[in-house]
Amino acid sequence: PDALMAAGAGLTAMFGPEHGMRGTAQAAGSEGDTVDERTGLPVYDTHKLSGEALDRVVAASGVDTLVFDIADVGARFYTYVWTMYDLMESAARLGLRFVVLDRPNPLGGTVEEGPLLDPAFASFVGRFPLPVRHGRTVGELAVLFGFDLDLHVIGMEGWRRGMTYAETGLPWVMPSVNMPTVDTALVYPGTGLFEGTNFSEGRGTTRPFELVGAPYVDGRFAPALAGLGLPGVRFRETWFTPTFHKHAGTPVRGVQLHVHDQETFRPVLTGLSMLHVARTLYPEDLRWWGPDLFMDHLWGSGTLTRALEAGEDPRALCPPPARPEGPLLYGGAAQG
Repeated sequence: PDALMAAGAGLTAMFGPEHGMRGTAQAAGSEGDTVDERTGLPVYDTHKLSGEALDRVVAASGVDTLVFDIADVGARFYTYVWTMYDLMESAARLGLRFVVLDRPNPLGGTVEEGPLLDPAFASFVGRFPLPVRHGRTVGELAVLFGFDLDLHVIGMEGWRRGMTYAETGLPWVMPSVNMPTVDTALVYPGTGLFEGTNFSEGRGTTRPFELVGAPYVDGRFAPALAGLGLPGVRFRETWFTPTFHKHAGTPVRGVQLHVHDQETFRPVLTGLSMLHVARTLYPEDLRWWGPDLFMDHLWGSGTLTRALEAGEDPRALCPPPARPEGPLLYGGAAQG
């Protein structure tokens, strides 16, 4: 909002997603309705609001244009794009203009990975049939969603689909409290699936989603993962003690993922492989976590939990990586 205010954009209100407008809240939290101390503008908490409830908040704000200016990380279950989806739906009903200030996808835009969301499993971690790793920018997603409204995407200059985030020359600004580095974003579409289990996904450490482990893990886990020969990633055995969330205050054993080749690394395949090894080695200990089988909502269907419970290799559920198809706003498939 600071840059928009400085440019004289005429802001009249702001809306906070999950984590809050300033990004201070933990997962599933928000900052509540407040007044922004720097601008003096009202901030409306829209986290988990949709439908008529969201319409009432947006209408009460008095705005005639909604501007979405939030970074995404390229995974379907990262919630900011679903806040955008819900606000676009409201804008269509209320007759408001919708503007997206586009941002790079830190995973690049040449690969999509994982199955499409089954609409029967739609939730706040997935409202539209996208693959787990979707390979699109927020502007491209806004066009893809296809709402009948006055949509304007302000495109990026110089971004190509094959770019790594480092090649953009942009500093990494944490989009949320547990997304501290680009390395976190790279592994998140795979290790984020562990949020649906009683494994720690590294929350409460300085390396969330790069660290994965549980108190019942033993010395077999890391060698088993290393033996898979997965492309672009190495596994290092490690121990850590989460300061909050799962297993808070309890030392756990697990692995840290080190991505050494972003081009060949397949995060969703890696996450499925890790879950398969965990279920094979610890069938009596690995449990689902969260209400309503949260794993099913993360994956976008019930096929993953059924496969794991049946002792089947879930990697068969992951279609071969594909190139995103239109509508796309940017070219440049090759790096360099």
